[in-house]
Amino acid sequence: MRVKFIAPARREFLQEVLYYNEQKPGLGAAFVLDIEEATVRAVTFPEAGSPAPMNTKRVFAQKFPFSVVYRPDNEGIVVFAVAHHSRKPKYWVSRIVER
Repeated sequence: MRVKFIAPARREFLQEVLYYNEQKPGLGAAFVLDIEEATVRAVTFPEAGSPAPMNTKRVFAQKFPFSVVYRPDNEGIVVFAVAHHSRKPKYWVSRIVER
């Protein structure tokens, strides 16, 4: 199974890694591990995520206030957002392209 991040999701993920690295050395790496763990859960059990808008699902990171928003496909999952829980809700909906 594969995980494909669309470009905007990849950019926001990397921006958060940079942000957390600036806050405290090693915090960016902890963020990466938390998001990777959530992504592994999503790709392993793609239908187990919580329902989200536009026929997507989401899994929650355990240590950071983020969700991985994705949609299962034939090869694994497509990630549309690494969404902070306190930011504008559903900002990522415009990224969805029906397949």
